[in-house]
Amino acid sequence: MDFIEVTLKVDADYADILTAELGELGFDAFVETEDGFSAYIDEDDFSEEALKEVFERYNAFVQVAYTTQKIERQNWNEEWERNFEPLFIGDQVSVRASFHEKPANAKYDIVINPKMSFGTGHHETTTLMIENQLTLDHQNKRVLDMGCGTGILAIMAGELGASEIVAVEIEDWTVENARENAALNGYGSIDVRLGGAETINGDKPYDLILANINRNVLLEDMPAYKAVLVPEGWLLLSGFYTEDLPIIQERASELELTYISHRVKNNWVSAIFKAS
Repeated sequence: MDFIEVTLKVDADYADILTAELGELGFDAFVETEDGFSAYIDEDDFSEEALKEVFERYNAFVQVAYTTQKIERQNWNEEWERNFEPLFIGDQVSVRASFHEKPANAKYDIVINPKMSFGTGHHETTTLMIENQLTLDHQNKRVLDMGCGTGILAIMAGELGASEIVAVEIEDWTVENARENAALNGYGSIDVRLGGAETINGDKPYDLILANINRNVLLEDMPAYKAVLVPEGWLLLSGFYTEDLPIIQERASELELTYISHRVKNNWVSAIFKAS
């Protein structure tokens, strides 16, 4: 049986929910792209009518452009490798799939098999978050990764010496993938939870909180993050654009979180804040 590849150009704020919607249709592999993502499904399970029905439900909220093509099964690994190339972040971090060879010159080597989850490191927000992580002390720290996706940031925290790591995601299949990737990298002890900000209510305070989600969720959940952040703890945020930074900074200030710095890549931002 061959595959159908559907490549979507869509606003990043809707990429996660559309991934979930396509997962319900039987798509079982997803790869990030610069403008959205590509989704894959067995040819016999593909229905373009069902696909269009999904997009029509979101017409009032977001524009979705897509193309489809057939991929022969014997070319599947080649197609996967074409879409998921290994990369280096911050001249220190190698991010690769399990079918790539381990590079000789990487200080940190992270293996990610993304399946249906986001977070291969190729998206600007993931890259920016890792670059910011590299600037902060994780040694023997307690770290929280909100909206963990593949678990890449939680794994990076482990590589940087974190002693306790909790990761949270809203989709059960993403939780499963994050757990698999954590174990693959030797961090099976990472506590991956299903849910949202309510899952951290009452937790022992964290030294460092990572949240790569989107502007609206960040604005809503920042009080929950602050509630479980130690004094002088660090909050790293991403998933929003440069024009959204002022409103993120304003919300942080209301919560007595001090803006420290931010990085920008293709209009995406990752910002660092510190608790008082």
